[in-house]
Amino acid sequence: MLALAACSSNGKTAEAKDPGHTPSSSPSAPPSTEPADPSAASKTAVLSVYGHYWQEQVKAYAKADTKGTDLRKYATKDALGRSIGDALSLKQAGNIMRGAPSNDADVTSIDLDKKIPSAVIKDCLDVSGWETVERKSGKVLPFADDALTRYETIATAEKWGAQWLITKVEPQERGC
Repeated sequence: MLALAACSSNGKTAEAKDPGHTPSSSPSAPPSTEPADPSAASKTAVLSVYGHYWQEQVKAYAKADTKGTDLRKYATKDALGRSIGDALSLKQAGNIMRGAPSNDADVTSIDLDKKIPSAVIKDCLDVSGWETVERKSGKVLPFADDALTRYETIATAEKWGAQWLITKVEPQERGC
């Protein structure tokens, strides 16, 4: 059986230098050869904002009104305008949304070196659990026969000051 002892720079073992030192029973993990992703924290922040954006959109569509939601904290530009317009369309039609979509989002690119940092999010949005309902009757309106209930969505985000904001959400005409 071989005994391993750590050597110090003067050639003495660690035990001789520090009598209280006991060598570990398992070797330490080798250093990672992969560099840490310097944008990992930003990607996490982008996905968090994207998730909050959808939570607030669900709240707005559930009452066909963006008032009383925090949608403006998480979206701006085209994304905010689209959400406000969709809520208004629901209201004018006498409808609300019940349930919520689910998604599987990933940041596919991020540029932190631009004057206004930006990111692109690719999502597989599943709206099958998000129903359009007539407000007065409670009747669920069915999806159109040719409607996709799972489809790819491409979103963009920008960092304004310390806050990431969703700036655009574009549903694609392809399933995922």
